[in-house]
Order: sequence, then C-alpha cells, then structure tokens
Amino acid sequence: MAGPLPLGDPAPADGRLPADLRIDPATAFSAYLHVPFCRVRCGYCDFNTYTASELRGARQDTYADTLIGEIGLARDVLSDAGTLRPMETVFFGGGTPTLLPPGDLARMLGAAIDAFGIADDAEVTVEANPDTVTPAVAAELAAAGVTRLSIGMQSAVPHVLAALDRTHRPENVRTAVAAARGAGLAVSVDLIYGAPGESLEDWRESLHAATALDPDHLSAYALIIEDGTKLARQIRRGEVHAPDDDLQADMYELADAALRDAGYDWYEVSNWARTPAQRSRHNLAYWRGTDWWGFGPGAHSHVAGLRWWNVKHPAAYAQRLAAGESPAAGTERPGPEASALERILLRSRTAEGLPLSDVAPAGRTRVAGLIADGLVDPAAALRGALVLTLRGRLLADAVVRTLTD
Repeated sequence: MAGPLPLGDPAPADGRLPADLRIDPATAFSAYLHVPFCRVRCGYCDFNTYTASELRGARQDTYADTLIGEIGLARDVLSDAGTLRPMETVFFGGGTPTLLPPGDLARMLGAAIDAFGIADDAEVTVEANPDTVTPAVAAELAAAGVTRLSIGMQSAVPHVLAALDRTHRPENVRTAVAAARGAGLAVSVDLIYGAPGESLEDWRESLHAATALDPDHLSAYALIIEDGTKLARQIRRGEVHAPDDDLQADMYELADAALRDAGYDWYEVSNWARTPAQRSRHNLAYWRGTDWWGFGPGAHSHVAGLRWWNVKHPAAYAQRLAAGESPAAGTERPGPEASALERILLRSRTAEGLPLSDVAPAGRTRVAGLIADGLVDPAAALRGALVLTLRGRLLADAVVRTLTD
C-alpha cells in the first residue's frame, strides 16, 4: 500500500466545489479510474494497491458499482458548478485493471461517458499485466470504446523480473501485444531499469525485445526505492544492492539511443513515441496541468487549480459512497508560487518545453549558464522555450533547482 496521504484541508462531505472556483470550459477534461487490485504485490511498488488478503471488508466483485457511484457524484458536483465537459482522455490505472472482468471495465467507462460525454477522438487507455490479456479480453475492451492498451513488460530478462517480483512470463508480452493489435488497439509498453542485479547487457536485451514488438509508444522508468516497500527493506538489510546512479544514467543513455535508432522520439523524460499522434495524451494532460477527476480509492483530482484526494482503502471508499458522502479525504488550493514551481517541474520535462516567460526573471538570467553546461537546447531557448538536452534530462532536477532557487 502507498504511503500516507498528503496533508490538506478537510474535504466537504458533499464533495461540492468552492463557490468562488471558476472553471474554464475551454480547458480539457480527463478521467482517471483507479483499480486497486493486484494478485501479488511487486517488491518495488508504492502505489495504492491491494492483494486479496489486504482487502479487509472490500469486495472486488462489487467494485465497479462502487466506482460508478462516484461518477454520479462527480456529475452532480460539476453540473452544479456549471461545467460538464466531454472527456478528452480516460485512463484505467492500478493495480491491475485487467484483473476485473472486461465487462466491469466497460460498465465503468459507459457510466463515465453517460455522465460527461466523450470527445470523438478521445484516447481511452487500460493498463494491463501481460498474463491477463487474451484476444477475447482485448476484443471486449475495444468494443467498449477502449483505444489503447498499456502493457507492463518491465523487462525481458527472467532474473530481472524476479528481482522486481513480477510474476508474468516474458513470452506473454508478445501474445498480449498480438491480442491488442488484433483488436485494433494502440499499444504502449512499460519498462523499468536499474533493478538489483540488472546489467547494462540485460537492459540492452530488454530494449531489443521491446522494440521488436513494434509498439506505438514506450515508457522507460528508472527504479526508485520507496520507503515502506519490500525492496527498501531488502536493501536496508543488505540482501540486495541499491540502484547505482551512474549505471542508471548509462541505461538511460542506452535507452534513448536504442529507441531513437528504432524510430521513436522522446517527448517527456521517460516517454517515447513513433509520432506525435501516438504520444500519451492522458499523461500530457497531467504535464500541461489541465483538469481531471480521479475516481477510486486514493485517486487524486485537479479542477481549476483545486486539488483533492480520496480515502485510500477500498472499504473506506465504499463506505463513504454507500452513505451518500464524497470519498474525498482532503483538499488543497496551491498559491501562485507553488503553482508556478509545479508548472516548471512538469513542463521542463517535456520536449515541447517550458515557456521561458513562465520562469521568474532571476531564473531566466541563469539560462545562459545552463546552455553553457550543455543542459538546455540553445536553439529552443532562442525561440523562447526551455528544452532539455540529453544531458539535461539526466539532470532535470538540478535544472529546476537552478531556475527556481
């Protein structure tokens, strides 16, 4: 299970938005639907997920109906605020959404479409464990309106998968991709690098296997050790080594070169796509700071600068909704300074870049030094945007500190 929820102000029991909140109807609206169930907890995972033994009063077979209850609440709240906008993107994340029957995912998506409407060209993504994807599952998801499958490959090397506590069979990634393609779905593949015992050659093998699948999109994330996870405890006890920063940097450079050679362009520090149209529009919505409602236990939402987050445990989430109350546990409204910092943190990670006009004058005076250090693209800076070089992507946090300190 994830760490504690953020501190914030109490959320209203009825879920209503502040009376002075002004929602721009031209701002894109997205939905995130959290499915918090996993068969096995991966040793590195800090997400808000639960195995069967951890549910304690929550039921997986009634989860879809519970979440549909929050969709109804959101429709009423946003309708009262005067703004019902069609969804531009929908993302089923987890957990393992495909542990639920495809019909449950279809009902949740249908309820969201009935409540808000959906854009004609909407992107609808479902995360999936490779072992849970069959041609029948993929076909049912496609028939429900899903357009994209995000497959958790993580690695093609068995001992790396074992170090991550991943239980899927490497060969099933290929069959999952084929099933998705057969149903007409776009495909994204997720990778993780820097696992205990993973060598640069292991990582090269995984990259080769991933690009051989010819997905539309790839994500490659450096392994981060989160407090409270099994992997953190193993490292603390000296059972395995912590990720090596220099090796992870080498792995990132290898990934960027291998993916570029295979026809993929980076568009965010950890994400590559064949064409701009194949980028994850849902993730871009987060990086651009548009509006979204997060459904499910522990899910976070953002509307017109207001943020809130739901209670974490599925049982508490279900109890709130059954009582006719909002599942929101807390809320916050960041001020201008915090909002500006977040915009710099997020937009500077993207290939479209951060408008230099969003940086305070003191920070703009340091851009020349960042260019001299090889961290920022000089041509983009002349056009008024801060775009990271490959070296800058490796040191993205340092660039943000330089701009904001």
